[in-house]
Amino acid sequence: MNPSSSTWTSTSLSYPQTSMAVWASSMAAAYGDRPAIVDGERVYSYRELDEQSAQFARALGSTGVEPGDVVLLHLGNCAEFHVAYYGALRVGAAVAPVNPLLPEPELRRRIEETGAVAAVTGQQQFDTLLRAQADTTVGLIAVVSDEPVRGGNPATMRFSDVIAGQRTSFIPATVAPDDVAHIAYTGGTSGISKGVRVLHRNVLANVTQMCGWCAGTQLVAGPDGLVTLEPIEGLDIAGVVPGTGSTIVVSPLFHAHALINTSFLLMCGVTQVLSGRFDPARVLKEIEQHRVSYITGTPAMWHALAIHPDVASRDLSSVRAVSCGAAPVDPGTLDNLRRAFPGARVAEEYGLTEATCVVTAVPLVADVEYRLGSVGLPVFDTEIEIRAQGDPSLVLGDGEHGELWVRGPQVTDGYLGHPELTAQQYVDGWLATGDIAYLDADGFVYIADRGRASS
Repeated sequence: MNPSSSTWTSTSLSYPQTSMAVWASSMAAAYGDRPAIVDGERVYSYRELDEQSAQFARALGSTGVEPGDVVLLHLGNCAEFHVAYYGALRVGAAVAPVNPLLPEPELRRRIEETGAVAAVTGQQQFDTLLRAQADTTVGLIAVVSDEPVRGGNPATMRFSDVIAGQRTSFIPATVAPDDVAHIAYTGGTSGISKGVRVLHRNVLANVTQMCGWCAGTQLVAGPDGLVTLEPIEGLDIAGVVPGTGSTIVVSPLFHAHALINTSFLLMCGVTQVLSGRFDPARVLKEIEQHRVSYITGTPAMWHALAIHPDVASRDLSSVRAVSCGAAPVDPGTLDNLRRAFPGARVAEEYGLTEATCVVTAVPLVADVEYRLGSVGLPVFDTEIEIRAQGDPSLVLGDGEHGELWVRGPQVTDGYLGHPELTAQQYVDGWLATGDIAYLDADGFVYIADRGRASS
């Protein structure tokens, strides 16, 4: 193994013994009036995100939502998604983000599985939710809408009315590291979509790993209970610079990757620009307008951006890091990306919902060479083994193809309502990913076949 990769794989982090209930107030204390979210013409500062999430937490509490309850987020990308997400976590509830385009029967199944007691939805999806939640545990329904809401139960209100008049401070609920933070649904490409129990310590761990890997910083819990960032000595990262820059958000926030990325980047003070449905020309305009420094996407998105004619006329020099997941970047797209974003490091990564989000990534440092087709090294405190298919007791050597197994603090607590499947895939602290991979002599990971959907 070369010295650079050895340094990365041997680095270990400490993890704050706290919960995601303190996230909004921690970020507000660090960044105050700096823009946190840009949603069209609306701009929310960190302070406003903190205040409105506190108001939503109070509203939830006033309707009887308690620690351990579940709040369904049936919502597309918007500022209210962030407010509801952090507000629910503050009151000690778990969040269940779901695709707002789910058909009614599947939506009802998820409501029944999670036992959700409250839901946040959009005006366009309201009717579907209304039918799906009939005679279930759902009480409060908060609808993101500029128009009056008609129909529903007595606890159905516009989101803005739900938080109106509530106090803008809230003492976070006492939440244990092993309490559930998310019920995150898998993609369902290899069978029925399953809810994954993601614990508070899993979310904190993966966000901590990403802050270290992409920004060279360590999360530290202070005596006031809030979390702050401190630089990690010896890590010179060419990625996120805390307190500066912005990112374009195209991926849906109900998706595990986008959701965890949001808490990582917001904690680093990176403004979230919600771009809406992907349009290459608009994204390139927003990169220039908002001086975007870090951006994530899929190979299809990068291909469309890199060959768009507007690349030649837009100032894209602010971009420091281009992150790619879901599938390998082909050589042609890689070359086009490097020409489009000459000041950026291109970093591929790999993850899955069962491991919260990220498992491996290419280090954002100049002295680690780019390896075409590789999804990088295991992130801090993460172990990887390639085991023989059909005989998981046999660990394979470099270059041999087998099933990828993962162990680390981001490995989740298993599947909701599926104990037998949990026992099969979560074994002695290890997660059987179902994906086929191999390692090179330096420990870089290559995915040969995705057995199930990515995070």
